[in-house]
Amino acid sequence: MTGSAPVPDKPVAGPPLSVIIATDCGSTTTKAILIEKKGDGYRQTYRGEAPTTVEAPFEDVTRGVLNAIAEVEELSGRKILEGETMIMPSRSGGAGKPPVGVDIYISTSSAGGGLQMMVAGAVKSMTAESAQRAALGAGAIVMDVLASNDGRLPHEKIERIRSLRPDMILLSGGTDGGTVTHVVEMAEYIAAADPRPRLGMSYRLPLIYAGNKDARDRVKGILGEKTALVITENLRPVLERENLAPARQKIHDLFLEHVMAQAPGYKKLIEWTGVPIMPTPAAVGLIMETLARREHLNLIGVDIGGATTDVFSVFGGVFNRTVSANLGMSYSVSNVLAEAGLDNIMRWVPFTIEEETLRNRIKNKMIRPTTIPQTLDELQIEQAIAREALRLALMHHKSLATGLKGVQQERTISDIFEQRASGETLIDMLTLDLIVGSGGILSHAPRRVQSMIMMVDAYEPMGVTELSVDSIFMMPHLGVLSSVNEQAATDVFVHDCLIYLGTCVAPIGQGKDGERCTDFEIAFSGGRSPEKGTLAFGELRLIPLTLEERAKIELRPARQVSLGEGKGVPVTRDVRGGVVGLLLDGRGRPLQLPGKPEDRLAALTRWHQAVNLYPGKS
Repeated sequence: MTGSAPVPDKPVAGPPLSVIIATDCGSTTTKAILIEKKGDGYRQTYRGEAPTTVEAPFEDVTRGVLNAIAEVEELSGRKILEGETMIMPSRSGGAGKPPVGVDIYISTSSAGGGLQMMVAGAVKSMTAESAQRAALGAGAIVMDVLASNDGRLPHEKIERIRSLRPDMILLSGGTDGGTVTHVVEMAEYIAAADPRPRLGMSYRLPLIYAGNKDARDRVKGILGEKTALVITENLRPVLERENLAPARQKIHDLFLEHVMAQAPGYKKLIEWTGVPIMPTPAAVGLIMETLARREHLNLIGVDIGGATTDVFSVFGGVFNRTVSANLGMSYSVSNVLAEAGLDNIMRWVPFTIEEETLRNRIKNKMIRPTTIPQTLDELQIEQAIAREALRLALMHHKSLATGLKGVQQERTISDIFEQRASGETLIDMLTLDLIVGSGGILSHAPRRVQSMIMMVDAYEPMGVTELSVDSIFMMPHLGVLSSVNEQAATDVFVHDCLIYLGTCVAPIGQGKDGERCTDFEIAFSGGRSPEKGTLAFGELRLIPLTLEERAKIELRPARQVSLGEGKGVPVTRDVRGGVVGLLLDGRGRPLQLPGKPEDRLAALTRWHQAVNLYPGKS
């Protein structure tokens, strides 16, 4: 398939697929998975990985892909490659021989630094922010946001455009029939900068114009000769509505045609794939959207890496993604220290440590990013840093995942509680159904309960919320698969990718440690004896509830405590289990740790022992 083929908005009907091979070409590792139809459903059966080969001496991404697929061949016994050609379609080997071939090959990529974009708009808080949401949703890292009112002088804007060398620029501005002046002004700055693309000097920089249709001719006159200009529908045709899909579609198309075509070996890879290659974060976002739509969920997903933390959310069917490019667990770990502050990291460390020692340990992690904790103390420090990286990334996400700014909203008394204020965040922790964690610190924590507590401490879920982690980071593969076979993608996502940790029940409100927070009564499925008791303020309690079990929990909160229905109002909820179980969190919301160091250490020790967070640690 050629690079100009569009990424489908909705899954397309195609021939039945029984055997699927998918790869994700990361910046360091290329990961391949084999998915096969088993009965009425699909399962992920084998996986392989190999170093990514975009740099010298290979400078051909397909070498790493072939090596990763060769490992899958070896493990599965299925012959997939004939030299450097994939055998299609799949068939039985016959006469006792192993099966042969696959039905489709699909891939995602973030190799070579992924998709790096600059966005520009007329007004920073309106069209420029809409452009940022469009680019982030398409899987880009946004290098800078330019606007006519961003406080920079013209020569500063021009110098910034010239020095950044993005893969692509998205220019927006003005509602249809509205201002032309500001959009033209931004186009002139770009023309004056005459920016060069990051990859390949022999082609013109792709530029998408998604602004006021009345300014199209002016923009074409200014930028038509200097850039590879593409014009699409306005991101903000009217103030009350965002129209992000056409711009995101163009970003995907140009990513393949221009950016990927310049990367070593990608032209060959594009010819192999059955659907267009997607940027890895866009594919992760797509599987999150697919899951939320199919299961009617509000969800938050996070991918915490070494250099960046991506946060995805779907609330009321609205998808958002943000990249916190300065928050990560290795390359960017010092940025977490700088942004969170030492006190915020130290509040999660359950032992006494000198500030200087903690700073040195964090700097050493940045200098040697591939090291993993060798002692329990080092693990606890790393997990303390992760809580702050997760918390800050969610704050960043909340600030961008908002209602439309600049919109005049008329309200009556009847709908004043239902309609969101202009620019108010869409993230509502009370209506959140599921948190999905991904990335090494969460997926590969020594004990699953540690992943669960890190996310609960960082995100402070309210009411009743399920938590899960991605087992081996196969979300990108499943995202691109969902564009051709939604059933296969969701089957594998639910059965092989997601590991359900359990459910967190967190009352909202505060009280003195030891005071009654809520009474609870739990009726278990499967004939287990019911359990009842009182959850006190300042208490964490973990109740065993396996993945196969369900339970009905009745909660009768204290008069100053709410579980989402109002203060003191009893609530009954069906809850599901997981590999960790049912967590009752009586620490109050918002979560406040004791101020005195000795009280804080005593509280952390008590909580960690309650859930057996670090076995053997007294």
